[in-house]
Amino acid sequence: MGKPADLLQGTLDLLILKTLKLQPMHGWGISQRIQQISEDVLRVQQGSLYPALYRLENQGLIVAGWGASENNRRARFYRLTAKGRKRLEAEESNWERLAAAIAQVLAATS
Repeated sequence: MGKPADLLQGTLDLLILKTLKLQPMHGWGISQRIQQISEDVLRVQQGSLYPALYRLENQGLIVAGWGASENNRRARFYRLTAKGRKRLEAEESNWERLAAAIAQVLAATS
């Protein structure tokens, strides 16, 4: 397996929103889930994750509240808002269009 990939800012936002669509999570859980689903190809560093979470919260796409983590520690849990769900749908559509266009360029033989 290759080395972990770095993420572009907009891509990280999309992955966070998608992860939170599945269920509310705390920051570490979001990072671990992205890494797990991507089979260790994508790794989100805390230095990128938390600024992205604050940015998404400030945009009203997610909300945070305090709760207990799996190991009974106090943690901020994030969940998607209705506005966040709408943004996720739009971003998923844009991503699929972009990925298909890139695949066409990479597949071109002449």
